[in-house]
Amino acid sequence: MRAALYRQTGPAEVLNVEDLELPDPDPGEVRVRLHVSGVNPADAKRRGGWARITLDLPYLVPHDDGAGVVDAIGAVEDEHLIGRRVWVYDARVGRQHGTAAEWVTVPRYRVELLPDHVDFATGASLGAPARTAHRCLFSDGPIDGAAVLVAGAAGSVGHSAVQQARAAGAALVIGTVGRPEHHDVAKAAGCGVVLDYRGNELVDTILDLTEGRGVDRIVEVDLAANMDLDCRVGGLNSTISVYGTDTNHKPEVPLWRLLNHSVNLRNILLYNLPYDEHRQAADDITRWVGDGALTPRIGARFSLDEIVSSHRAIENRASDGNVVIDLPLA
Repeated sequence: MRAALYRQTGPAEVLNVEDLELPDPDPGEVRVRLHVSGVNPADAKRRGGWARITLDLPYLVPHDDGAGVVDAIGAVEDEHLIGRRVWVYDARVGRQHGTAAEWVTVPRYRVELLPDHVDFATGASLGAPARTAHRCLFSDGPIDGAAVLVAGAAGSVGHSAVQQARAAGAALVIGTVGRPEHHDVAKAAGCGVVLDYRGNELVDTILDLTEGRGVDRIVEVDLAANMDLDCRVGGLNSTISVYGTDTNHKPEVPLWRLLNHSVNLRNILLYNLPYDEHRQAADDITRWVGDGALTPRIGARFSLDEIVSSHRAIENRASDGNVVIDLPLA
């Protein structure tokens, strides 16, 4: 099979496409003939050696997310999966081979059925972005009737969070964006109100929109930049769910302000996700993507031979939407 891999961390140019032996699934695993691989910021950061990540293997096939068809099984009890369309998550976690390849073997519990009418690019865009958005929104319970603030509402996680919040019955979804062209993207996703995150009157505007109560959930992509805003607009017993921040800045946490409103500061990292929380997220995501309530926005598509360009697109934020790699059948 053809696969993209790297033998040392570094710039995107360390990636090469090579021929590898077709893997066979062990007991408890399934093999998926991938049609699309999803590229996420974490994939590029890990390949680049972010936070002093080192490579302790001879090589690594990157990417956690993908979608395709199960074509081999490691245990007879999984025979019903042969020929089924699936979306794959965490394929690379703790393993040498991720989804930047024509085939991948993964533990049985790391595949979810993909509705027949949903395309593979959509399926490859669910693992990291949609599950992150789900846990940001629902780790502290239902949001029916809630007011939700989504930072970076046009990004892959933010866009998914907006759609999921609407699907789950949020009364008001406020999104912030940084570029004029993203206003319509966030609005189309389901934001009732879209604001420029650099606005001088953000706090007053958000409090006015919520009649002074503040919001119930905040989906936060950059805590260092937005800590003060989040503390001022978080309502009583609200949650600030953080899935990212600018690594060059350390947020100052105004603890007493959080305590006075019993605001929960929750950190979301998928690699630490208990399986029962994944199960809740996957069930909701699969249902919503099946009925059209959740439609990831595909921003750029590449071939496997364009793996370097795909990682550059992620690093340079050159694509509005999810970045995917097509792996067509020979």
